Amino acid sequence: MNARRTLLLALGGLVLAIGLTFLLDPYRNYQLALAAAYLCATAGLTVLVGLSGQLSLGHAALMAAGGYGYALTSQALTSAGVGGVPRFLAATVAAAVAAGVLGLLLGLAGARLHGPYLAGLTLTLVVAVPAVAASVGALQGDRGVRIEFEGVPGPLKALIALEQWQAWVALAVAAVAVTGLALVRDGRTGLRMRAVRDDEVAAALAGIAPARVKVLAFVVSSVTAGLGGAVLTFVTQSVSPGAYTVSLSLLLLVAVVVGGLGSLLGAALGAVLLVLLPWLVGTLTDMLPLPSQVTQRLDGTLPLLVFGSLLIVLVAGAPGGLAGALTAARDRRRARRRLPAPGPTAARLVPTAGDDPTGPAARPGSVGPTATRSGEPVRTPTEG
Repeated sequence: MNARRTLLLALGGLVLAIGLTFLLDPYRNYQLALAAAYLCATAGLTVLVGLSGQLSLGHAALMAAGGYGYALTSQALTSAGVGGVPRFLAATVAAAVAAGVLGLLLGLAGARLHGPYLAGLTLTLVVAVPAVAASVGALQGDRGVRIEFEGVPGPLKALIALEQWQAWVALAVAAVAVTGLALVRDGRTGLRMRAVRDDEVAAALAGIAPARVKVLAFVVSSVTAGLGGAVLTFVTQSVSPGAYTVSLSLLLLVAVVVGGLGSLLGAALGAVLLVLLPWLVGTLTDMLPLPSQVTQRLDGTLPLLVFGSLLIVLVAGAPGGLAGALTAARDRRRARRRLPAPGPTAARLVPTAGDDPTGPAARPGSVGPTATRSGEPVRTPTEG
């Protein structure tokens, strides 16, 4: 897919998604904004794991870096009298830079690591970042950092609600992040990532620097995760260490695998599941006649159990995830359409009530390839 077509598809998808917000109530628009925030992280993670072959269990820490970068920059600009769109854009860029720098350090440290060693390194990061954020006074400990309220711009106040405006902003940022990742995936950088993932030695012999490609993949993935953290901070108006735990990192990775590893469509499906699955499970448990203590215990654990069960079922039945299953179903439908329709020739092959099932060649005295009118067999030239 060329770059122009990718940009047109992204613009068309963004317009459709913004139009969809007019059909949703405020709570659904809030959920859509959360899904867009998680999409930034899952899209970067699926490119990192699916294309470059590097496993990360620390993307929640990268989202936290982006969230704190956004919140601290927004506070500083608010104190300087800057507000509105300039404040949002500057804080978003600061979030991307903060997460990108952390991803660069992580990529440099993990360029020579593989498999469980790299996973252990990223797991250490996601444990350390919330602990450091909770103990640093400038980050206001466990309470986190609150930002100035970002309301609906003046010209749109009479047209849309706050949740719809937040959904618009989240969708726009997610569109930028996913489009950038799609351009990377379809370009030379994506080709080099696949080459390094498949065989580092062969890639090095072809003139590719595997370490450089791995570090670049980590930086790209970290920047989009930082954008996700910025959007999450924008929507919730605050950032705290308790929102970016190991559980979130594992859920992001599970969402990527369930959606389809290496697929941006799968990343979108996984982000939607991250938001909708806890809500669906909570709605179902509320409908059951269960004691309140049991319901409270199930609220935190049952969504994880359902997510894990879904992962096991998909790995067993559809290793390509939801996106792979959808692609396989589409290919089967196209294959059925390519089958030739029954024509006059095929219809003639079906015997009717007036036809002789033996055919003219089998009737005595008929003219055919193996019999003459007198019933004698035809001699070929080699038979004399």
